[in-house]
Amino acid sequence: MRKVEAGEFLKMAANVPVIDVRAPIEFNAGHIPGAKNIPLFNDEEREAIGIKYKKVGRTEAILEGLRLAGPAMSCKLENALKEAPNRKLLVHCWRGGMRSESMAWLFSIAGIQTTVLDGGYKAYRRYILEKLSERRNIIILGGMTGSGKTRILRHLGEAGRQVIDLEKLANHKGSAFGSLGQLPQPSTEQFANDLYNEWSRLSNNEPVWLEDESHNIGTVFLPEGFYRNMQVAKTIMLTMDIKTRMPRLLEEYSGYPPEMLRTSLLKISKRLGGDNTREALTCIDRGDIAGAIEISLKYYDKAYQFSTSRKNNNDITYIQTDTDDVEENARKILLSLRPL
Repeated sequence: MRKVEAGEFLKMAANVPVIDVRAPIEFNAGHIPGAKNIPLFNDEEREAIGIKYKKVGRTEAILEGLRLAGPAMSCKLENALKEAPNRKLLVHCWRGGMRSESMAWLFSIAGIQTTVLDGGYKAYRRYILEKLSERRNIIILGGMTGSGKTRILRHLGEAGRQVIDLEKLANHKGSAFGSLGQLPQPSTEQFANDLYNEWSRLSNNEPVWLEDESHNIGTVFLPEGFYRNMQVAKTIMLTMDIKTRMPRLLEEYSGYPPEMLRTSLLKISKRLGGDNTREALTCIDRGDIAGAIEISLKYYDKAYQFSTSRKNNNDITYIQTDTDDVEENARKILLSLRPL
């Protein structure tokens, strides 16, 4: 067994399976993307050992751990062998201590070459958050709700640009209606792990395109340093009127049941105000989705204009367009980047 720091561990993870030996509750809160969970202790066992440690000390806690884990060791080893076709594994626990070292010893009995993450998952988290805070060449695509930003970025990605879809990683489209049709959101911790997983694969020689976002996307918060860098990055702001945006928004939301739309609308009722909320709900009840969207856009447009005005950024390019054609707007955006 040998120990390596987080940077080397992640490089090795490109070719060697990662085994997370923490308890399931820890793993589910956040884990290295692609890692498999083979816990030394289950959630109840971990809690019992923690109580023993606090009440009677380290030695008694170790003895309790051996008593609890012993009968299941063969099963853990069998699971490890299934994950190690080349007899190599990367292993980590929370701090790189007894749990990972114990499991590394167990795996080595079966001839598995094991490398342990020095400092454990805690060191991994510190490493990726530092990396996500580093300044890189970023281009932010902004625009009011319904401007087609996500589709434009997808088009740019298909054309070979480096794009990260933050809303896809967050399973949320960013507004009060953003959870409609989406999978459950990851934890903020897991979101950062997944974000770094994509971020680390991109070249430093080309810009990375991101959609303009608030500090949070639904219940998920962007890493602090990463968000600060977004606020000062070069920004291209696509502007189009409500009539141009309406067809796309109708296409996106008119298929949802009225009750789901009502629930989403009520999330912003305080910001809309009582009269606007009642009017929008009435529109939904009578099937006038366009009317409800137009009322909601008054709030979202005003909120977006306010957030844009607060950006500490002088590098903003505004592009006025009268079409929602994705290819045409992508062309206009790319043309704006060319030197005059």
